[in-house]
Formats: sequence, structure tokens, C-alpha cells
Amino acid sequence: RSLKYGKLGQGVLVQLSPSLIKRQKTHFHNLPCGASIILGNNGFVWLNPTPENQEEDAGGFYTSLEPVNLSDREVISRLRNCLLALAAHKVLLYDTSVLYCYESSLQHQVKDILKPEVMEEIVMLTQQKLLEQEG
Repeated sequence: RSLKYGKLGQGVLVQLSPSLIKRQKTHFHNLPCGASIILGNNGFVWLNPTPENQEEDAGGFYTSLEPVNLSDREVISRLRNCLLALAAHKVLLYDTSVLYCYESSLQHQVKDILKPEVMEEIVMLTQQKLLEQEG
């Protein structure tokens, strides 16, 4: 139909339970941390670095085969670990919950996010932020 739907490249696929994905009008999000996320209703989540010269409606379609720099890989890895942490605690996944979890995880190293005690702390902080935002 357009370049918005096409071959995905330069990213990470995370498989989660479809029941954890919040149904929304749009599932393509460019996060302010420098990554793009596509939340599929089938439970598949695609993470990729946001290219600087991105055309509108390009979605995850990205033809560059250059190596992804270290800072972008770190952001993608952190987001992946945040998704796994939220899914482990059965938190509904949408752009805001993922972003709040990312912000809560910044005080820890990427590899420590999946440790059970750190994971619980990050998810608790995320849930608190979500409650404050709602209320």
C-alpha cells in the first residue's frame, strides 16, 4: 500500500502475549529516546533506531545496511528489556507505558534490568507514573 508497510530492517523483534498490547488507533510510535516502536496486535513488537532523515509514513521500512552505532543499540536493548519486564508483571503495553518504563530504568545498567529485584522496582515506578498521569 505504501512504504509504511513493508520489509523491516535494522531492529529487534520481541514476541509477547497479544493480550498485553493495548489496542490503539495507531501502533507506530517514534519515542523521544531515539527509537521507533511498532506494537502489533498479534504480540509482535518491533524496535528500531529512528533514522535522522525519515520520510513520513515510512514505518519500520529502512533500507540502510550500515552498522547501528553503540548508543542506538543501547537504547534498543534497554527498550527490549523494559518490554520484557513489563510483560513479566502483566502491565498493558502502549507508547506511554513503555516510555515511562524506559525513563525509570535509566538509573540502572541495561543488563541489570532483567534481574528480578530491579525489574520489580522499575515496574513499580512505571505503574506509579501511569497512575499519576491518569489521576
